Amino acid sequence: MKNIQLNLMLVFICLTSFAMAQKLSIDDAISIALKNNFDIQVAKNDAAISNANNTAGNAGMLPTVGISGTGSYGVSQSTQKLGSGVVNTYPALTSSSLSAGLQLNWTLFDGGKMFVTKSKLNEIQSLGEIQFKDKLLQTLSNVISAYYDVVRQKQQLNSINEILEFNRNRLSISQAGFNAGTLMKTDLLQAKIDFNVTNENAINQQFAIEESLKTLILFLGKKGEEPIEVNDSISLNYSPDKTVLQQKLNNSNTSILSFQKQIDIAQLTLKENRTLYLPNLSVRGGYYLSQTNNSAGTILQNNAFGPQLGGSLVIPIYNAGETKRKEKVAKIQKETAEIDLQSIKLQVNTALLNTLTEFENQQKLLKIETENNELAKENLQISMERLKHGQTTSTEVHLAQENYVQSNTRLINFRYNLKMAETRLKQLVADL
Repeated sequence: MKNIQLNLMLVFICLTSFAMAQKLSIDDAISIALKNNFDIQVAKNDAAISNANNTAGNAGMLPTVGISGTGSYGVSQSTQKLGSGVVNTYPALTSSSLSAGLQLNWTLFDGGKMFVTKSKLNEIQSLGEIQFKDKLLQTLSNVISAYYDVVRQKQQLNSINEILEFNRNRLSISQAGFNAGTLMKTDLLQAKIDFNVTNENAINQQFAIEESLKTLILFLGKKGEEPIEVNDSISLNYSPDKTVLQQKLNNSNTSILSFQKQIDIAQLTLKENRTLYLPNLSVRGGYYLSQTNNSAGTILQNNAFGPQLGGSLVIPIYNAGETKRKEKVAKIQKETAEIDLQSIKLQVNTALLNTLTEFENQQKLLKIETENNELAKENLQISMERLKHGQTTSTEVHLAQENYVQSNTRLINFRYNLKMAETRLKQLVADL
């Protein structure tokens, strides 16, 4: 009995600590995850990179301007023989030169490649946003799953505590019956065994709750320093419409949208490679100055400065088939993207139908088990009354108790499974 009292005290302390913990709703959990979850932060940065890369300059549409400068100094021995036959020797000739310039380079025409590249950067940015949304939906799904897993574990603990109360009453009845000589000692011993086992289950279930809380805290991106408490129930008021879901699927599912965007990118890559067949026209201009100084010789100083303007035209004729190879690869990549899109559409539509079937099955099972649970509880209550009046044995009560425990477990799992099916359906149509 001392061990029993000690275990009950431990359970009471754990329950008390939960009561003092911070109350967290599912909306609160989602809000915290959106701010703190590490996967979301990384996905947000990836999307920001795609956005930062989408500029006219990165597409090659803008000129480049730069200032350049060079300088040199040298000492040399120089001998000059003039046409008159005079020979000049300079044993330590020093010379220095300085030059600087402001230069602009601008590609005016590259076969339209810069405009195709800018469109491609737009599509890459859109793909980054879709991928960010996909990661967001996956994280929210994980948070919802982890949150309601804690709820499920708590409900299981409540079920165990209910059975613990039944066992406490049963132990009291068995002890009184044994003292009065109406029940055998084996009934009393079985009652004590069942009470101890249920008490052990309560302690183990408390550990399961703590483990599931750690998983939830991980998805929330919190350090877990503050204890948290979730709600006790799972809301089940979702009524999916198969027709509406199928209509939304192709327009909302992030996997489908992602592969559609990859087709667009592959098409633009093909266009980019085809522009390599066309001429490339660029201009350059600037203002330059230079100065050269010599310690001896014919020219002691030379200064030059002024504007310069030039340009270049490159007409591709032959590059060992490199452009043709790139075009061929781009075509294959586009075909692969189209095949991937058809594949993912089939996978997603199959997943939707399977999840709808699972949702409907869990609804049916939940309805049946709800009724069955009421019957199992009533049967246990009747068995307890019969035990109180010495009309049954501890074995019958034990069997009724096990039936009720198993029914509770099935009922709790059916609720959780139904919620998870609901979550997957909403995730498929990006409606979390």
